[in-house]
Order: sequence, then structure tokens, then C-alpha cells
Amino acid sequence: MRLPAAILLLTMFLVKNGSSQPVTEKRGVIPGSFIKLAVDNLGSIYLLSTNNQLKKLDEKGDSVAVYNNVKKLGTASLLDVSNPLRVLLYYQDFATLVMLDRLLTPVNSIDLRQQQIFNAAATGLSYDGKIWLYDNMENVLKKINDNGSVLLKTPDFRQLFNETPEPQQIIDRNKQVYIYDTARGIYLFDYYGAYKGKIAITHWRNLRITSKYIYGNDKDRFYRYTLHSLKFEEWPIPDALKNKQQYLFEDGLLYTLDTDGVAIYSCRF
Repeated sequence: MRLPAAILLLTMFLVKNGSSQPVTEKRGVIPGSFIKLAVDNLGSIYLLSTNNQLKKLDEKGDSVAVYNNVKKLGTASLLDVSNPLRVLLYYQDFATLVMLDRLLTPVNSIDLRQQQIFNAAATGLSYDGKIWLYDNMENVLKKINDNGSVLLKTPDFRQLFNETPEPQQIIDRNKQVYIYDTARGIYLFDYYGAYKGKIAITHWRNLRITSKYIYGNDKDRFYRYTLHSLKFEEWPIPDALKNKQQYLFEDGLLYTLDTDGVAIYSCRF
């Protein structure tokens, strides 16, 4: 049975902060040619370079680990560091997941094609070290173990929703699984695969979910959504920070990525 969208939609109220700019002074710079940036909850920074090398830096910016074994798989489409002890890389072109430990040593590799999963556009780590993925051929959310075996799956999304989601991102946080379709919003599921509701956030880039907030941006503005109060805030992106490749908010800091490297700024929120 399809569920009425009006019942499931989680609303929000808007607070505009056009005159209040949260980004303050620059704290540091990491020069280099990188294509992906991630930060874990311990403050470690992960950088995927243009030659597909993954480097881990501590909170002081010192290199602590490097992963180089990427020649066969090419460029990773996903870098998930939500669990600092289990770093996940996903190579969508080869339908392959690679799990690394905290020192970026490979501990496991899963070829999804051997599990008859040929089209998984979105994947992400689960709270218990397993892996969530969205199977675009079956239109279901699946949870798999280190062997690639399916532990659970949802009903067919085509039976649940009037418009079938096309997820680009899966985030396990706050005892929920957030499935982000940039055109349709964020779909919420519990750990048993039961659908819980929807947040009307669309067309945000660099979506990031913390224990209290959802962050994102578009071309001109930063956005923040408070999970418990449903408050929605926005700020103009300063001209000096526009057109960056990636923005990432974490624990009072803003990380930006462009062709020159990573810059780190203080934030007031």
C-alpha cells in the first residue's frame, strides 16, 4: 500500500540569517590535489587525491596512514568515515566495496556482482559495522554483512511510494537510516527497514547529518536544519568561499575543498 505523502512529511520553519555570517577566521590550510574530503567524529581528516591515494591526517594535520592499493578499481565514488574503526570505500564502476581499518589497512572486499547486485547507486556504513545499500534493480534498501549476504531488506519502494526514490546517499545516524534523494527529499527508516517519515529537504549539496543537525548548501547559501526543533536556517556563502568543490561542517569548523587543497575555518554555530 502506498503511504499518503501528507501524513509522512516532516515540516520545518524558516529562520533567515542574512546578516549573520557563521564563518569566521581561517584556521589552517592543507595544500594538494584532492577530489574527496571526509572528517570522522574524532577529528581525523581523510583526503582522496587525484591519483586515488587515500590519506588520513590527525586533528593536528599530521599524516597517520595511507592507502594506495587503488589502481585496479580507479576512483572511489563513496568515502564513508562515520565509524573511524571501519572506513568504507565504494567503487561504483566495479560494484566493489572495500573496508579499511583505522590505519587504512584493507580488511575486506565485496564484489556486489557476485551477490547478484549489479546496480547500487548509494551505500553507507551501518551503526554495527555492516553495510547499507540501495539496490536500484530491485528498488529496495538492503543491509549486508562482510560476506555480502543480505541480512534484511525493505519492501519494494515502488509499492511504498507514489514516486519511487532514486537515492544518492545513505547515512546511518541517530538510530535511523537517512536515504537522500536530492529531487524528492530525505526518507527515514529504522534499523529494521520500516519507513518512518520524510524530511522536505531537496537540492542540497554536501548533505551532512550530525547528532543535532543536517547541513548542506547550494550555489549561494549554507543551510542548517535542527532535527529536534525542525528549525531551518540559512546564510549567504561569502564571496571568498563560493564555488568550492566541497563544504563540510563538523564540530564548530567548516572545511572547504577546491583545486588548491583544503582550507579550515572557524564557525559560530
